[in-house]
Amino acid sequence: MSHPSIVVIGAGASGLMAAVWAARAGRRVVLLEGTEDGGRKILISGGGRCNILPAVSSPERFITGSSPHTLRNILRAWPLEEQKRFFEEELGLRLVLEPETGKLFPEGNKAREVRDRLVDLARHRGAELRFGVRVAHLTPSGSGWRLALADGSQLSAARVVVASGGLSVPATGSDGWGFDMARRLGHTVHPTYPALTPLTAEPAMHARLAGLSLAVTLEAPAGKRKTVVRGGFLFTHKGYSGPAVLDISHAAVQSLLNGGPRQEIYVRWTDLDGPSWEGRVLGHRGSVEGLIARQLPARLAETLCREAGVAPQVTGAQLRRDLRLRLIGLLTRYPLPWTGHEGYAKAEVTGGGVELAEVNPRTLESRIHQGLHFCGEVLDAFGPIGGHNFQWAWATGRSAGLAAGRGESA
Repeated sequence: MSHPSIVVIGAGASGLMAAVWAARAGRRVVLLEGTEDGGRKILISGGGRCNILPAVSSPERFITGSSPHTLRNILRAWPLEEQKRFFEEELGLRLVLEPETGKLFPEGNKAREVRDRLVDLARHRGAELRFGVRVAHLTPSGSGWRLALADGSQLSAARVVVASGGLSVPATGSDGWGFDMARRLGHTVHPTYPALTPLTAEPAMHARLAGLSLAVTLEAPAGKRKTVVRGGFLFTHKGYSGPAVLDISHAAVQSLLNGGPRQEIYVRWTDLDGPSWEGRVLGHRGSVEGLIARQLPARLAETLCREAGVAPQVTGAQLRRDLRLRLIGLLTRYPLPWTGHEGYAKAEVTGGGVELAEVNPRTLESRIHQGLHFCGEVLDAFGPIGGHNFQWAWATGRSAGLAAGRGESA
């Protein structure tokens, strides 16, 4: 049995960052990773370009079943500007803003470079990386921890950082081990669910529009509270995707999991409101469909008119009042006919996870077990698309790793 001071479980974004900062303290660090290379979500992010960070921090847009105040405190531990400096100055990756999305990418647009430089920095600081190694059990042992590995061997550690990820994109190695382990150790784990995932429709009534994309506003009302997102919308053969759909999908997924009524989602296809559309339609002498096609893709304009019962060549003056009101309703508050979702296979993150009140927000050490730290997707929080979940991974990985390293030197 070997005796590293600190063991980090998982070499994803948060685990690599935890190893980098834990090793900085000069303690022996061993990073265990089940896959043969690690960082696979980094590699596939941003279409292989890796949207490292958002241009603007938006903690109010994060979703958690725990305290939003605690979530904000965790993010504040490593402010966005300091994260940017780390990537540019310590990793040597110049960050470039993509204005239309608000994402920061490495200048070389290569996700592999991001992963490889994190791996290299962890090793440079003294961390030992072991790939193809899976942890079967984690148990308290005296003043430290004992890890039973899947191959039958064992490790002991004074401190353990759990960065094992969630359940999203299982092809990258995510299997939910951290959630099961946390429950066994007495932690509260909020029910997990796929988040930032495409929605499906059965039957797929808009399959003929597959490939069309546009900017829309989506609204998911829920009693006195409602979720409103603005962003790209994409028709798919199975249903609907794009940034706006992904960002609101958690509301839909949770409504199914809770067994309640299906969450209604409404689409406003343009920036125009009802009175603005009415004024344009009433004053238009040409076909109404042609008028709408000035604001929307022609195939979508045709579809909305057909659903409203508006004939292709009818003019604004000819359009009956009831049809006009129905059409304007579909343009400004269209009920999206979703019925399901694409699950963890396409989800970018996992919702739910370890209750944030059960970790110290500064160190991410368990309030139940000394020397046990959590970071990344295993915690009960996720943000919108656009680099926010990497921001969470980097911030929590640093806090957990730094605290584990300092704890050893105390």
